[in-house]
Amino acid sequence: MSAHAETPRTTLGARLTGLVERVGIHNASLILALIALLVLFGILRGDVFFSSRNILNIGMGVAILGVLAISQTAVIVSGGLDISVGAIVGLTTVSTAMAIDATGWAAAGPLAGVAIGAAAGLFNGLVITYGRVNAIIVTLGTMAIFRGIAFIISNGQSISIFNDTFRLLGIGRFLGLPAPIWVLIGVAVLFYIFLHKSIVGRNIYAIGGNPVVARLSGMDIKRYRVGMYVLSGMVAGIGGILLAARTGSGQPISGSEGLELEAITAAFLGGCAMQGGKGTVIGALLGVAIIGILNNGMILTGVPTFYQMLAKGSLLILAVLLAEYRLNRS
Repeated sequence: MSAHAETPRTTLGARLTGLVERVGIHNASLILALIALLVLFGILRGDVFFSSRNILNIGMGVAILGVLAISQTAVIVSGGLDISVGAIVGLTTVSTAMAIDATGWAAAGPLAGVAIGAAAGLFNGLVITYGRVNAIIVTLGTMAIFRGIAFIISNGQSISIFNDTFRLLGIGRFLGLPAPIWVLIGVAVLFYIFLHKSIVGRNIYAIGGNPVVARLSGMDIKRYRVGMYVLSGMVAGIGGILLAARTGSGQPISGSEGLELEAITAAFLGGCAMQGGKGTVIGALLGVAIIGILNNGMILTGVPTFYQMLAKGSLLILAVLLAEYRLNRS
């Protein structure tokens, strides 16, 4: 045998190294974390956890969170942050229900939801960009404003939706998968192309990575930043539409409270950096999957609600710590 002949172990090691390089070290670590959670909950509740019904429940449970996490990733990449997305979801569920109730037209709901979401995002973007106020402060304030508006226009009551065509967006199926999962897939594909394959996407990474250089190169940073918040609001509107279609009602807070926390957690788990310029759609989806499986597993194993809240908050802190660690090492 030649001294230079490769042993099976060397070949396997080279293949694994090449696979990790293609996937990315961070994404590979997220996949390992996913596998660990699957093994853990499979051991604890394998009779239920791996059933097809429960798998679909996990998919349905993360569909709205997924679209929010993807748009949140885009905002963070650009150097911003949007804490108001959960409140925008609640506001758009109410707006969607009111539009359908007033017109009887199924399409009026989605049109109103996206329009209201875009308007909320535009308000965020204008105040942050032209008012030169910190994004966290602004969106923390508008979170309360949008939630307050939702309570005012609904009189604090849920608004029922009696339109079977619209409800298909939340409970309908296509090729065996629930409609919300298809919406998540569509949003993920569009954002992947937008962020990773387009000139605009590359500019967004450049703005988040080094805004001074981006400005000197001629980019209209203000327009980009306002646009990212409008996009975030529109996607939150889509989340609100899905929630309204699934529950058959518009509710100011039920179902949307806490979504901002989980979306931000998923984005940071997925590899976003607080300073901007880093983050991927694939990473965000992996972060969403971890949160979805963790939530589902804790429910199946009977973990009390207060401990679930503790776990989610700890996960966010861990995600930010990991993001800072990656930044300091780069």
